[in-house]
Amino acid sequence: MIKNIIFDFGDIFINLDKPATYRELAKLGVTKISEEMIGVYYQYEKGLMKTADFINFYHDKFGIEKTDLVNAWNAILLDFPQKRLDFLKELAASKKYRLFLLSNTNDLHIKWVQNSLGNEFYNEFKNCFEQFYLSHEIHFRKPDTDIYEFVLSENNLIADETLFVDDLKENTDSANTLGIQVWNLIPETEDVTALFSKNKFN
Repeated sequence: MIKNIIFDFGDIFINLDKPATYRELAKLGVTKISEEMIGVYYQYEKGLMKTADFINFYHDKFGIEKTDLVNAWNAILLDFPQKRLDFLKELAASKKYRLFLLSNTNDLHIKWVQNSLGNEFYNEFKNCFEQFYLSHEIHFRKPDTDIYEFVLSENNLIADETLFVDDLKENTDSANTLGIQVWNLIPETEDVTALFSKNKFN
């Protein structure tokens, strides 16, 4: 029986254009993603690198203007449909489940989200959750299993009483190895508002 639901953020609540950052970086002359760049990105996403240092890495390596880099970096982020917030607020108000957010989100992205959505919308969203875990604040990132172990342990959750909703199969597969029930949501054909039609709650 499901008692806890852990939600991802991107392409679950807020829509993403995942190739957008690569497209925008290519316009700025960065056409190859190196292992070094991926390593820097992972460090930043885990909060092990400051935003200024992250921006300076690209600025120094490629000569990209800092404002252009920030805009390219945030190009992945799109809109947050009101119907998803309404669904979440209703779910939270029902008090049937303990709700958690668990997202690989870096400092630049979350600041863009806050500015884009506005304080009222963002706080309504955040307040639906018992805990609001962002990778750069807790220093773990999906799909590493230690991030799920952290959430289970911190909140005394039983894995098989917990459902994890994420759009990336590598993330749901990793959580599932710990006994967590999962829904690998496909953004092109599915919506989080259809959660209770997925027969996960029997």
